[in-house]
Amino acid sequence: MRKHVLAIFAVAIGFCLGVPMTWAQHGAHVMITPGELKWSDVPSLPPGAKIAVIEGPMNEAVPFTVRIRFPENYILPAHWHPAVERVTVLSGTFNMGVGDELDPQKTTPLDPGSVAIMQPKTNHFAWTKEETVVQLNGVGPWGITYVNPKDDPRKK
Repeated sequence: MRKHVLAIFAVAIGFCLGVPMTWAQHGAHVMITPGELKWSDVPSLPPGAKIAVIEGPMNEAVPFTVRIRFPENYILPAHWHPAVERVTVLSGTFNMGVGDELDPQKTTPLDPGSVAIMQPKTNHFAWTKEETVVQLNGVGPWGITYVNPKDDPRKK
């Protein structure tokens, strides 16, 4: 009985503090160092980008956290996502803009510590001059749709 009361109390505290219910239900404590990340190719992005999934999966209706590493001189054509996108720049400079076509003159340079929050179906684009790592947080299911279907590497 005591465990049951403690569990209800923990969930109530978590709800009041805004702690995700997945944490309250699973009780998993995750600590990952950068050296433990497993980087892999990203078929939905132009070649060169690498992804490390920290929390997921991205194809389910659950919170996810990933890191994406872009090489120097990388171009990410105009695209949109089906859900809110939260990007935090960890290293390098992520040049990001809003619109239907990549235009370097219409971007904002986001340095380490910068954050960008994009609403669903907002057309945006990005590019880098140097290797850049961003952390992406959101709630799935996740996807990417290119404004110009010819830019989609999955169709090549």
